[in-house]
Amino acid sequence: MGLHGKTLSLLSVSLFSVTIFLGSFTFVAIAADYTTLVFKGCADQKFQDPSEVYLQNLKNLMSTLVSQSSQKTFSSTTTGQDPNAITGLYQCRGDLTTSQCYSCVSKIPEISDKLCGKAVAARVQLSGCYLRYEIVGFKQVPETELLYKVCGSSQASGTDFESRRDTAFGMAEDGVKSGSGLFYTGDYQSVYVLGQCEGDLATSDCGDCAKSAFQTAKDDCGDSISGQVYLHKCYISYSYYPNGVPAISSPSGTGTRQRTQKTVAIAVGGVAALGFIVVCLMFLKSVLKKRRTKHEGWVITPSYILLIS
Repeated sequence: MGLHGKTLSLLSVSLFSVTIFLGSFTFVAIAADYTTLVFKGCADQKFQDPSEVYLQNLKNLMSTLVSQSSQKTFSSTTTGQDPNAITGLYQCRGDLTTSQCYSCVSKIPEISDKLCGKAVAARVQLSGCYLRYEIVGFKQVPETELLYKVCGSSQASGTDFESRRDTAFGMAEDGVKSGSGLFYTGDYQSVYVLGQCEGDLATSDCGDCAKSAFQTAKDDCGDSISGQVYLHKCYISYSYYPNGVPAISSPSGTGTRQRTQKTVAIAVGGVAALGFIVVCLMFLKSVLKKRRTKHEGWVITPSYILLIS
């Protein structure tokens, strides 16, 4: 099955900066948009069924998978009877809650219908989940078949990057086998890495799949400071941050990123309040000076900068 896609951003970065009195305070919160389309793959063959049994089975399959996604982050099922049976599955990223998993998976049926129509097999990959289906008997590609990859345009400088990246990759290869739900995220010396295997893989097969994905990243992305590689049964991504990995964690709102965003909100609110107080004080100072210096025939007006961008 030929798979083609468009490169889209997996992370949306929100930047809020405040500058007061030539002093600069910058706060960055990075949040994962787990419903962004990454790629889609559609079989060339179309359903040829005057009675539309296939299409009804596909509709039932999608409905079942969406319903199951509210309870668990991986599931597979088959609907219909041979020779009209259709099988499918979904997989959510390991750091999503079941409610987020449902929110992600529930968007895919409509996307699949728009992008693939009556294709007898399809896969739609969002940044936080994917869903694939095929008619029973449809030829499967190998577990480590490359479906999609994207490499960052920026290149790392210095030889330390490769050793750091390779160590981070090794940690992730081990992590997906021992982690919960065949999922791993971590970082090593400024390299952030993520790995995910399909939920029905054995742990050893998961490790082998992730190893193949990381090898593809090394071979094809070279010194690129970021990349994503999607194989049939697993996918990986990595990013190198020369100044240190920022606060990136679960889109479920737990852990580091939640604390960071809370701190950002408090800090921004505090800076805004401080700015308001300073403006009031400067205004008061201006009024008092005007009164004190009025008899001398001139007025002192303080200058200040308050810039919010």
